[in-house]
Amino acid sequence: MTIEHIEIPVLLNQLESSLIELMEQRQVKDPVVIGIHTGGVWIAEKMHQWLNIKEPLALLDISFYRDDFSQIGINPKVKPSKLPLSVEGRDIILIDDVFYTGRTIRAALNEIFDYGRPRQVILGVLIERNGRQIPVRPDCVGAQVNLADGQRIKLTGPEPLDVVIQSVTQEA
Repeated sequence: MTIEHIEIPVLLNQLESSLIELMEQRQVKDPVVIGIHTGGVWIAEKMHQWLNIKEPLALLDISFYRDDFSQIGINPKVKPSKLPLSVEGRDIILIDDVFYTGRTIRAALNEIFDYGRPRQVILGVLIERNGRQIPVRPDCVGAQVNLADGQRIKLTGPEPLDVVIQSVTQEA
């Protein structure tokens, strides 16, 4: 998919369809939908509603689980995570906005496992971009895009949801 043709409603529909198909294949029962702050929560809210999930939406802030925490310090916008008391044996649908290196998902999984051992975790993302650094990849994707070095993709919202492509300047 090219950058100029990213349409959020189409991506949301694709992600929903992919999640429904995989949930049927894996026989998911009473899942917990977890959105990663901030953009992942916006997407998770829509998937939670569209998939008609009964369990309350869970929220995850991975700030303290990041592998660069000691380098960047505390994010001034840290929000509390809101997870069920136990995820032990539960089916989890983990949602994020953009999958890039995989490090955010690694951090999210570490935090989830601090609450217990889920039966399974399904990872859904709105956009998967090139640049993976660790052996993690999404199960369900709205779209895959390839960006050039120095480009970054970010979801803005929550209303309306939109995608912004930014050029990142490298400091010498």
